[in-house]
Amino acid sequence: MLIRSAPGSGESRSPELHRRLGWLLGLMVVIFAVLVARLWQLQVVRGNEYFEAARSNVVDERFLPSVRGKILDRNRVPLADNRPAFNIYVVPRLFDAAARERLVDLLALTGEEIARLDQRVASARKRRSGRAVMVLEDQGRDRAGLVAQARPQLGGAVEVHDEPYRTYPHGQIAAHLVGFMNQPSSAEMAELEKQGYDASEFIGRYGVERAWEKYLHGVKGIERYIINARGERMEGAEAEGLIEGERFEPPIAGHDVILTLDLELQQRAEQAVSGVAAAAIAVVEVETGRMLALVSTPSFDPNVMTGHLTRAEHARLQGDPRHPYVDKTLQQHYPPGSTWKFVVGGAALDDRLVSTHEHLSCSGQHRAGGRVFQCMHTHGSIDFATAVQRSCNVYFWKLAERVGIDRMADTARDFGFGAPTGLGLNGEVSGRVPTRELYRKRGAHTVGHTLNAATGQGDVELTVVQLVMAYAALANGGRLYVPKVVERVESARGQLIAEESPELRRQVSMSPAAIDALRDGMWRVVNVPGGTAHELGRSQLVEIAGKTGTAQVRGRRHKEDAAAPGDWDPHRDHAWFAGWAPARHPEIAIVVLIEHGGGGGKMAAPVAREVIEAYFARVKPARDRRTM
Repeated sequence: MLIRSAPGSGESRSPELHRRLGWLLGLMVVIFAVLVARLWQLQVVRGNEYFEAARSNVVDERFLPSVRGKILDRNRVPLADNRPAFNIYVVPRLFDAAARERLVDLLALTGEEIARLDQRVASARKRRSGRAVMVLEDQGRDRAGLVAQARPQLGGAVEVHDEPYRTYPHGQIAAHLVGFMNQPSSAEMAELEKQGYDASEFIGRYGVERAWEKYLHGVKGIERYIINARGERMEGAEAEGLIEGERFEPPIAGHDVILTLDLELQQRAEQAVSGVAAAAIAVVEVETGRMLALVSTPSFDPNVMTGHLTRAEHARLQGDPRHPYVDKTLQQHYPPGSTWKFVVGGAALDDRLVSTHEHLSCSGQHRAGGRVFQCMHTHGSIDFATAVQRSCNVYFWKLAERVGIDRMADTARDFGFGAPTGLGLNGEVSGRVPTRELYRKRGAHTVGHTLNAATGQGDVELTVVQLVMAYAALANGGRLYVPKVVERVESARGQLIAEESPELRRQVSMSPAAIDALRDGMWRVVNVPGGTAHELGRSQLVEIAGKTGTAQVRGRRHKEDAAAPGDWDPHRDHAWFAGWAPARHPEIAIVVLIEHGGGGGKMAAPVAREVIEAYFARVKPARDRRTM
């Protein structure tokens, strides 16, 4: 039986089929177009980006430290140098808990070393976990050998690098001036990385190391290499073909900084105060402002501070009431006592409120404002030079009543007090010059404030460097220089990079006649019987001129003072000597402060004499021979 389809049924299904095939074909075209577009985006538009990302997974790099520039004294003797050392590095990406445990056991790390290891690894993970970071610096050969032998067991996570390490050949000598280094914190690295630093590099933290960091630092090198999935280094031409650009960029050494400091004089000065609990000394060339010695004791060893400071040692230094961390020549201000009397004396002479021949009477005390101010002695009727020679307080109190506190302040500021000297180290403080306005803000100004200021007490505060620059100006006839501690900067090959020339801050306004009168009185202080420094400050080698000072210290005794070392009493007077030599043709100026040392004539003057004699007996002749 022949069966036939219904008329028109094939024709009715054909358009529906064609429509469905059309949709399917369109969908396939769309999918194909999307795939082509995606492939074009991946291979053409972002091809380089993905290639670099893939390449970065196998191409690693490590920084090659530059040799830091040396810090040298004026005779090119190293004060800060470099020596070979073994540093242990960790690749954070590969340094898992097992590797950490093996390293801790292998080296028998202390609690502090483990804490340092964990902190540095955690900080590095936040930046580039594939780059090795230094975790233990300046390790001995034994530890370095253990790590080298155990590298296969550590899975390539730990490395040993033989690198230059900062060293200070003379230990604590000039430590506050030279400074020290340590590793930057993770917070600091965000900014330092922009300047080309690596987290494993040390930076200058104090003294010249910090202030001249940009010259000393140098430029690090880079070595690029290929690693496999296990983090192991691969060699060969095929591996090197993945490296674009230079495989090795050599480091550039930092520049050497040559100081104005004379190491032998510095050593002699530090030896001169080795028997006292705390002191500061500054020696400067009067015609250039170049610092020859800067002493601050007690001190610290920069070799310990640079990567080897333990918590116990830090706590000991921090808890010492003599403040070893503080640079007593720049960061601490003191009442200057009678070394300040040139301010009121010079102002009175300039304003013709007294003459060098006028006699004033000292009965041993002076009444003013309802108070009685006591002098150290009863000097009788004396003239200007004798008042300077014997340091008569009554004489200068009477001058202060004529001059006034604001006129004294003007003279003091003219000599550089109340503002930083411009040395540019260690956060130099400004000190304080009291004025009538200062006391008005506190309530009221009284004549007692003026008298206290005249003898360097009350609210007068200055630094050792400020005082030595002022006395250098007295010695040279009124030229106030900016102090300098750096003479020049040279490349590792000896090429001149920068030079620090003498810089005149200003010519002080005090008249030559007033300066000559002060100089004459200060000569008598040391060289005429009855002078406050004559007994212990006079030298048989060279004539010295200057002024002693004994500055009272305000404050009550605290419980912690009982722990003060030796005979150091924080409530005893400060002992000062400020002066120059030779007296008639000055070459150097000096200031000695024995902190809480007692009388200036007894304690500070003999130290100044010892340092001055060392200069003229040994340092100057040796330098003259070298320049012949």
